[in-house]
Amino acid sequence: MLTAADFIPAQYTSIIENGNFEWSAPSNIALVKYWGKKDNQIPANPSVSFTLNNCKTITKLAFERKDASTPLSGTKAFSFDLLFEGKPKEDFKPKIQKFLERVEVYLPFLKDYHFTIDTQNTFPHSSGIASSASGMAALAMNFMSLERKLNPEMTDEYFYQKASFLARLGSGSACRSVKGSVVVWGNQANIEGSADLFGIEFPYAIHENFKNYQDTILLVDKGEKQVSSTVGHDLMHNHPYAERRFAQAHENLDKLITIFENGNIEEFIKVVESEALTLHAMMMTSMPYYILMKPNTLQIINAIWKFRAETQIPVCFTLDAGANVHVLYPENVATKVLQFIQTDLVVFCQNSQYICDEIGNGAIAL
Repeated sequence: MLTAADFIPAQYTSIIENGNFEWSAPSNIALVKYWGKKDNQIPANPSVSFTLNNCKTITKLAFERKDASTPLSGTKAFSFDLLFEGKPKEDFKPKIQKFLERVEVYLPFLKDYHFTIDTQNTFPHSSGIASSASGMAALAMNFMSLERKLNPEMTDEYFYQKASFLARLGSGSACRSVKGSVVVWGNQANIEGSADLFGIEFPYAIHENFKNYQDTILLVDKGEKQVSSTVGHDLMHNHPYAERRFAQAHENLDKLITIFENGNIEEFIKVVESEALTLHAMMMTSMPYYILMKPNTLQIINAIWKFRAETQIPVCFTLDAGANVHVLYPENVATKVLQFIQTDLVVFCQNSQYICDEIGNGAIAL
């Protein structure tokens, strides 16, 4: 079993003066939710997610060695410029600074270079879609590309594991945005290779029913959340139902192993919707308690239940830590579901906005 120490590199064998890389990394939507964490971004329970395809962050990293006369790993400060859609973005810088501080021990070259980080999203910024997952994953891929130049013997397996490990230190769920269509993060006894330190591709059979699964994201509320996810995770520490919730996540993940294999969409729907509602139940029963759903979130959920009961079309919902609704359905019912969304659900979206997405495969070098 790998430990964090395994990601601390020995001496680098090469030197590179300057260059640039560019990666895209997608957002992801958890089916079994992780809520609550231990020190160093370790999840209190395992999770599994669908990787998205269209909602992604594209990040270009340009780098220049500060002083060729200084040996690598000198004692200098971090030096970087941050651009969002080509323009300086000062309010993002503290988050990047904190990330660099967290990962420096694993990327000892960071202070030897000046970086220009130029990032953009394919979805509207602050649309209430988790951009920290895609953003941190894209940045981790770029830094790993640079480390691979410094250590050309690096294997692909190590490259992706360490990228996921680093992304996790920026944003927990970012470790699920690196590689794979269905990604597991967190130790799960019945899933070989699963780890708290990084996400892994789901290692077992996935039925045709779940290939090309669709996710239409209904933008109910694009505002800033009243309670950040970081604060929400912390409120699980003394939560009266925390232990039972963590056990439930393990149970639901075990159920999904069987469901993915046999293609039972009815059982899939039960697990996924229950997980979404449990996540929000944890928020409503923490101290202080809070609600991130909006009245329109509930209107959409009730409309989906009514439509499913009347038509027997296997469409379901899940939620992130926010008001927006992810509508999940197999590709073969897409026409009917999109018609339902346009006639019945768009009315509950802010400015009638929604985003059509589907399962993707993870980060891509550009």
